[in-house]
Amino acid sequence: MAGDPYKELGVSRGASADEIKKAFRKLAKELHPDKNPGNTVADERFKRITAAFDLLGDKEKRAKFDRGEIDADGREQFRGFGGGAGGARGGPGGNPFGQGGARPQGFENIDLDELFGGMFGGGARPGGARAGGFAPKGQDIKATLEISLEDSISGATRRIQFSDGRMLDVAIPKGASDGQTIRLKGQGAPGRGGPAGDALIELKVAKHPVFIRDGADLTMDQPVALYDAVLGGKVPVRTPEGTVSMTIPAGSSSGKVLRLKGRGAFADGKRGDLLARLMITLPEDSAELTKLAQAARDKGPVRPFRD
Repeated sequence: MAGDPYKELGVSRGASADEIKKAFRKLAKELHPDKNPGNTVADERFKRITAAFDLLGDKEKRAKFDRGEIDADGREQFRGFGGGAGGARGGPGGNPFGQGGARPQGFENIDLDELFGGMFGGGARPGGARAGGFAPKGQDIKATLEISLEDSISGATRRIQFSDGRMLDVAIPKGASDGQTIRLKGQGAPGRGGPAGDALIELKVAKHPVFIRDGADLTMDQPVALYDAVLGGKVPVRTPEGTVSMTIPAGSSSGKVLRLKGRGAFADGKRGDLLARLMITLPEDSAELTKLAQAARDKGPVRPFRD
């Protein structure tokens, strides 16, 4: 990014961190590629303001820039090899020995990549010339996306918005786990001449109004009519993927747990079960049931346990 990052964002050198952030967000919304399709000028400006915010939005980087220790591209400024700040850059082409390109006596057989590789990282030569065409990759960005239990099991596509105003569609894979991270290649911060970083999206499965998670298993309360509990039968049961039929054994009591294999959630790539806890419901205004209950009471109390 050539130029002054303060001027790119339109703020003064004494601007606060909040002022810098507000200025960047305003410009990012105006210049975002999604709002300016095919506009190369806006696209280039968007890259410059992003790079400017990357520098000024970091307290440590901003302080180094203000002290002249790094330039607008974040490259360290060295003194020597010609004197003055930035003297390590040399003349055109990144030659640290001046315009003529002649090396002082004793430097004729020294490999510049070897000499400066450790200082500038990855074989980069002073002044931004990169050995072998290397250029730094942009930073990765992280975000959290809350999804439903159903989305985590069946898969879906959900949209997420980043702080710079960008909107991205995220493909949720089938069998996604809570805490799983999805990497979107090239959707991170722009690189300075190199590829953009990645976006790392952490998935958070939201609480469900019906199902309670226990690792990969799910538990739920299942209402059952009294006659089905006494006589047995088949009842419809809700699962994260739709309604299925479940067999109720005759003589089932409230609190009995029935297991539906492979109908739970996912954890560590494995799917759990759905545990349905039976909750017997009584019919309203049933004279027959009232008579039956009274007759049973008249015979004496039920003794569920023997002495």
